[in-house]
Amino acid sequence: MTKGRPVINEIIKENMSDFELFQNKTIRPIIKMQHELLIAFFNNYLQKRKIDFSDISEEKKKLKIKSILEKDIQFRNMIIGSILGHFSLEEYQQYYSSASEMNRRIVKITIKRFQDSF
Repeated sequence: MTKGRPVINEIIKENMSDFELFQNKTIRPIIKMQHELLIAFFNNYLQKRKIDFSDISEEKKKLKIKSILEKDIQFRNMIIGSILGHFSLEEYQQYYSSASEMNRRIVKITIKRFQDSF
């Protein structure tokens, strides 16, 4: 399932924890690969909930994005699921052993990506 994933070598460092290594070798490349789809999910979310970002300051946009991903469990789970769907069986088994930490990392990276895109 790694076919088509971008390789981001510059973020792989020596002495990384297992969590950081998994995050940087698996999660980040998948999120980068799925960027356009994730942005489409978020745009549809905003449209469905009639949230207008055009007149909101940059700081308020960032806070709103963070709030949405932290509080809307259904939307957050959809985002996480779209990432997990690209795991190999081996990656999923590694993810499952520490799913809550990996989910926290997925959400944190996604929040930053959305904040940088809007």
